[in-house]
Amino acid sequence: MEGLTVVTNPTVNVRITNTISSFEMTRRFNRGISIAELKGKLEMLVGACPASMDLELFSVSDIFLQKMDDNEALLGSYSVDDNCRIHVIDNSGQINEFTDVSKVEKFELPDDAYGKRPDSMRSFMKKQGVGQFNEEEQAKKKADIAARNDEQKAAADALSVGNRCKVQVPGQPTKLATVMYVGTADFKPGHWVGVKYDEPMGKHDGTVAGKKYFQCENKYGGFVKPLSVTVGDFPEEVYDFDEM
Repeated sequence: MEGLTVVTNPTVNVRITNTISSFEMTRRFNRGISIAELKGKLEMLVGACPASMDLELFSVSDIFLQKMDDNEALLGSYSVDDNCRIHVIDNSGQINEFTDVSKVEKFELPDDAYGKRPDSMRSFMKKQGVGQFNEEEQAKKKADIAARNDEQKAAADALSVGNRCKVQVPGQPTKLATVMYVGTADFKPGHWVGVKYDEPMGKHDGTVAGKKYFQCENKYGGFVKPLSVTVGDFPEEVYDFDEM
């Protein structure tokens, strides 16, 4: 093999990532610089102080290779090839001023000023009579809601505390229960039915948002809309969970 010369490119093209931002950049460095010198150059790129900087080397396919923790070693002494990735870890805890949105002054347009803008989406919807500005559609929605509320109230009026029932909520299994409360509630508008399930398939003990509406064991209580409740002869089943 006499006379054979191996030529190594004196520079290397690497990808740079860091913990301060999500941006990736590509830079070319001389293999003859030390890691300390490399950190000085990286400071200008990522904004991290060399004293608080750790470097990690990853392969072309982003597999971790090693830490670059010897400041006196040359860059070329590491297995750095073109398109490898050097990841900069900043241990100072700083947040990049360009990515910290909490420091960005927010522009807020008052609602009345927005309503006067002729080029806004609200103005376009008004002109086209769509969405909330379609009077006929909005009137129909209000009528549908009122009719539904009347149905819920009528269903609630037909219920009494102590009724045995089955609860059928769309998307949930049918449950047997006892009616414990009928009426309005503070947690949400409309009429509600408080039930005690035969099994621990509820959410509470009859208390919601600090207000007690009825008493039962925890996880046995629940609230449902009146139309989800059907009264009937549903004997209470006794479950012996110690034998299950």
